[in-house]
Amino acid sequence: MDIADIQAYAYFFFTGFLVLVLYGYIYHLYSSERKGERDYEKYGDIALNDEVTDKPVETISEKEIEKKEA
Repeated sequence: MDIADIQAYAYFFFTGFLVLVLYGYIYHLYSSERKGERDYEKYGDIALNDEVTDKPVETISEKEIEKKEA
């Protein structure tokens, strides 16, 4: 087995690994949206609504800010 064979196997397994990661990420997005934890479709308009006066995508309460700082 020479280096070209090792590279071919590594390329194949790495591509398969990335496919699994992609499908896992897609599953995470849809399952968290279905559970009501987060609505990721609201984030699609961030690039269009990026003025200072625009409404934020999510509001953060003071308690959540204190938890993040601690």
